[in-house]
Formats: sequence, C-alpha cells, structure tokens
Amino acid sequence: MPAHPPMTPTQAALCLSFSPGIGPVAYWRLIAYFGDALSACAASPKALRGAPGLSERQRQTVATASSFLPVAIAEEERLCRLGAVCIRHDQPDYPEKLLQLTDPPPIIFALGDRSILTKHAIAVVGARAASSYGRRVAFTFAKGLARRLTVVSGMALGIDGEAHRGALAADGHSIGVLGCGLDVAYPPGNARLFSAMREKGLLISEYPLQTPPDAFRFPARNRIIAALSEAVVVVEAAKRSGSLITAQMALDIGREVFAVPGQVDSSKSAGCHWLLQQGARLAMSADNIMEELGLPIAETPPEANAIALNDEQQAVLALIEVYPQSREEILGRSGLTPARFSEILIRLELEGLLETVPGDMLRRLSEN
Repeated sequence: MPAHPPMTPTQAALCLSFSPGIGPVAYWRLIAYFGDALSACAASPKALRGAPGLSERQRQTVATASSFLPVAIAEEERLCRLGAVCIRHDQPDYPEKLLQLTDPPPIIFALGDRSILTKHAIAVVGARAASSYGRRVAFTFAKGLARRLTVVSGMALGIDGEAHRGALAADGHSIGVLGCGLDVAYPPGNARLFSAMREKGLLISEYPLQTPPDAFRFPARNRIIAALSEAVVVVEAAKRSGSLITAQMALDIGREVFAVPGQVDSSKSAGCHWLLQQGARLAMSADNIMEELGLPIAETPPEANAIALNDEQQAVLALIEVYPQSREEILGRSGLTPARFSEILIRLELEGLLETVPGDMLRRLSEN
C-alpha cells in the first residue's frame, strides 16, 4: 500500500482545533511548549506529561489528535470548494494585530479579499434592534470612514449590517467577523449582505465550516472585531450589551473607543452615554473621527452633496426639525394644500433629507 503523505502544518493545526477540549488557551500552551502544531500532534504521552497547564484529559486528547486527520482533510476540501482558506497564526496572511489578544484564534477561516486584512481598520458596532436614527448614523459614518479605513463589524442585524452596507456603498473595504462557520449565512435577514461581502469584502471566522451560530460564540467573536481595528465606534447600545463588551475589549488592548450620542431618554443610547461618561471620545461624524485619529480627511467633490431644491421645497424643509414633529402641524404652518405638501415630502424623502417615523411624525435628516 502507498504511504500516506505526511501531515501538513495546517492539517496539524486543524487536528488540534477539532480535538474536544482544546480551545485557544490549551492550543497556545501546546505551541509554547512544543513549538508548533505538528510537534504537538506527534508528541508521545510521556512528552505530553511535561507540557504545563494542561489537564490529564487534555493530554489524552492531544495524544489522539492525529486521528482527526481525515476530518482536517475534508475541511480543507470543503474550504476549497467554497473558495475560502484556512490561515494559521504563523503564516504571513495572519493579521499580526490579532496576536495582541491574550487568547488569539490559532487559525482563522477567510472568504473574500484577504488583502483587506493588511489595511488600517475601524470597527462600527451597535444594537441589533437599532432605531432608524442608529441605522442611518451607522450607514453614514461607515460610508465616510470607508474613504480611508476598512470598516469592521459583526454581520448582525441593525447597526452591524448598516455599517457593512455603508462601507460597500462607498466602494470601500469591509470585514465581517462571524460567530459561526463561513458557510452559515446568519442571520437569514442578512443573506443578500452575506453574498455582497463574499464578492466585495471579506468574511472571517475562527470556527470551522458548518459551525452553528450558538449564542456563546458571539462574545468571543467580539474580541476579534476589537483587535482587527485601530478604534471602535459604538453607534447605539443598551447599558448591558455586546457592543459594550467589544468596547471594553478594545480598551484592554489599547484601542480608541468612540461613542455616538443619542436622545437622553433613549434606552438604545444609554450604553453610548455611559461610555461618554467614562471618557470615550465623542463621535459626531466620520470626518470628526478621522481627525481624532490623526488621519487626513478625504475631500468630497462639492457636486456629490449638491441637492437642487426649489424655493417651495426649501421652505418646507426649513419647517422640519431633527426631532420628530407632527405632519399635520407642519402642513398647517406651510400654507400648502395637502396634495402639494405630500408631493414635496416625497421629493425630500427621496433626497434623503427627511424621514417619516411612527405616529405620522416627520424629522429632518441632514442639512441642505
């Protein structure tokens, strides 16, 4: 019978990662003692007894790690069919910034443009159940930040999704960090975004293919979001939320934290207000954030912001404030017929200058 080819370094890393009970902490203890995954997989029971910080059960697991070689080979084949790759911590493509974590992922799986990993990045995170204000701010900030930086987020509904969409809308770079396997489009509501990120951005995960989106994986994912970025912008967050965990992880490894203020009585912004009380930087715009980080601001051509409104449309827009107002009240002040007033509102909404909020209320979105 022909001899089996020797195990590769990547297959050894996969074998260890597939071994029950061998998480990042145990993996790094093995690397520190044996030097690399191949040596750990080949270690004898006697040699494993000398490895510090491992339980007896973990030593027994590592002694049989090579039995997972068929699983590792199958994983490589599935990754290849998907167009994805496995990147070990000792390979050039592995982001050096991740090694600043106390428990960096030994391997990451990547799908998309891996060159994005080498670029300067900023995280934009926030609530899943975001308000229209939060979604708009996340999209607008990310669109502006993507002129200079890669936008990193967690591919969740709400703020995360809008951050990715904003970056892609600017033809910028974006990295989505998953709490599941690369072949699991989660949440289902972001399926189209998932496809767009595969084509135009980059999806990464520390989890093998077919790993389900279990709740406990998302806090672990947050440390990767923080580490990949030079700063974290929290757009909207409750007082107790995963976004605040990401912000704390960012501070722990020396990253800047920005917070976007909201209405003082909004529970969705309570976490951001708390961060500002604790000394986070105030985020007022993409340009403001880049100035705070010492980055040059990319000039936007004047025509890109020019919106031509006639006198009647400008007069109606001037009546609308940034806080919600009654549609009927504004109609009465405008002196217009209901039909003409509705025509003008449609134009202003199409131009992105106002929005309708629950209760038949109107609010202004930006200055003309």
